[in-house]
Amino acid sequence: MSLSLIDIVIIFTYIAGIVFLGFYISKKASTDLQSYFLGGNKLKWYYLGLSNASGMFDISGTMWTVSILFVYGLKSAWIPWLWPVWNQVFIFVFLAIWLRRSNVMTGAQWITFRFGDGEGSRLSHIIIVIFAVVSVIGFMAYFFEGIGKFCTAILPWDLAFSINGFEISSEQSYGLIVCSVTTLYTVKGGMYSVVATEILQFLIMTVSCFVVGYIGYTTVTGAEIDAAVPPGWKDLLFGWELDLDWSNTNLPDVNKKIESDGFSMFGTLFMMMLFKGIFSSIAGPVPSYDMQRVLSARKPSEAAKMSFTTIWVMYIPRYLMIAGFAVLALVHLAPEFKAMGGNIDFERTLPLAINKFVPDGFKGLLLAGFLSAFMGTFSAFINSAPAYIVNDIYKKYINPNASDKKYVRLSILSSILLATIGIVFGFNVNSLNELTLWITSALYGGYVAANMLKWIWWRFTGYGYFWGMLFGLIASTVKLFVFPEIVDIYVFPIIFAFSLLGAIIGTYMKPLENREAVKEYYRRTKPWGFWGPIKKEVMAENPDFEPNKNLKRDAVNILVGIVWQMAQVVLPIYFIIRENYKALVWVIIFIVTTWILKKNWWDKLKDVDDEEYIKS
Repeated sequence: MSLSLIDIVIIFTYIAGIVFLGFYISKKASTDLQSYFLGGNKLKWYYLGLSNASGMFDISGTMWTVSILFVYGLKSAWIPWLWPVWNQVFIFVFLAIWLRRSNVMTGAQWITFRFGDGEGSRLSHIIIVIFAVVSVIGFMAYFFEGIGKFCTAILPWDLAFSINGFEISSEQSYGLIVCSVTTLYTVKGGMYSVVATEILQFLIMTVSCFVVGYIGYTTVTGAEIDAAVPPGWKDLLFGWELDLDWSNTNLPDVNKKIESDGFSMFGTLFMMMLFKGIFSSIAGPVPSYDMQRVLSARKPSEAAKMSFTTIWVMYIPRYLMIAGFAVLALVHLAPEFKAMGGNIDFERTLPLAINKFVPDGFKGLLLAGFLSAFMGTFSAFINSAPAYIVNDIYKKYINPNASDKKYVRLSILSSILLATIGIVFGFNVNSLNELTLWITSALYGGYVAANMLKWIWWRFTGYGYFWGMLFGLIASTVKLFVFPEIVDIYVFPIIFAFSLLGAIIGTYMKPLENREAVKEYYRRTKPWGFWGPIKKEVMAENPDFEPNKNLKRDAVNILVGIVWQMAQVVLPIYFIIRENYKALVWVIIFIVTTWILKKNWWDKLKDVDDEEYIKS
């Protein structure tokens, strides 16, 4: 791709500005671990919400989403349920409140709060640290692959070279450069740097989204889209089979992509996503940047508002851009895809569309926006993972009396080490789709059972958590190396069952230890679930204690929230493809669900902030 001088100036000015900002505010971050990792719990919820939205607006995920919309049409709106994307709804409805009441710094520290001291608690503490580090390294590899592929397609310089016979591709060189720059400003500024830069990144990315949406809407007509796609491409609903045949279009080889993904039996896929989604969402946020934003909030109600803001500000602009790029590619990029032969790389849809359709000036802004989206997500992981090494290993077990400066220095070294390992893994990744499916279905499949039970079952112990997580990690690793050809989502029930078995066996290996700690967890967190004996003891000791009776209300808000989120996905797509009546229907659905959430959720948040649970 050839870039004009103004595009190059915009890109390099942005990168220089981000690095400067990280260094400029580094003094605030270097005070202690609380400041470095959580911003001292002084950051306002809407800043954290914008930061979290920017962190989820990653380039690799955007490339993947554009590619699946191109291939699957409106039915692609369901495919992100693989994560599942609506776990964010569970978080803002109730889990953010429960989690923030703990007043801890990391997910591993939360384990000690949940299970108390003792061997079982220590084992569970160690296993969640291992999971956090492994998952972060996996995501870093995922981002490294995505940014390298993107930069190679949109930047004009070939950076391939070799060292002593070891070949470094241009994709890997770009990935190494961008990841190194991101690591530099993140380790210097900590959480303050992450939030400040991500707010700037979010604003740039939002402007870029509307620019791309405008280009897509004004460049492509509805008739051109109809001529480029197969029957059923515009249908959101589906049967047991996908029934999407590209044979009679200009790109019959798209059928090979559907076959390789294993999504032909779409009804079965949907059932698996629904099954996984419910349990995964109750399990709560994984120990990464999303959990860190929740723990950084000033109080429980603000943690919930932060998570709500993440969805509210991100989805419509993002899918406006995704739909714009997808229709441009469908109508105008068929020759480029045909030139690839039978092995079409759909992950190049996004950079090819930028190269061909975005004008000078806006191209530089858009590329800066995408780089900012990548940097925001990558920096969030760099900032979150070292807390587990420094706070949960070094400080807890090795040197609990070290100075704050030493802890911060070790945090910086840990960030650099983990980023390096993630990049090394990224050198060996062949496909974004392959890595996405493994992370979402196999690795997280091993996380779900134990982390679901920890919220809702009084008898669940640290031993149960350890063995449940260990069984899950073993099962997901076996899937990765022994059965790589099987689509990950279809083996999720097996991994989940194996992990659940380990959790139950571990729980009943020994009696419930640290009963007082479990009671304290229940008293402070106030979860609903299966807490009968513990609830009786807490109420006997404190007759004024009011147990959580909001399960039905939370369930209604979750259902409404999922529809509310889905409206923000399909509404911009229908708008771009000229399905105006359907777009109007989803506008009405969006307004109604927003009103319900306002009355049945937002207005109730004033009741969740008991001063006893708020960190001063």
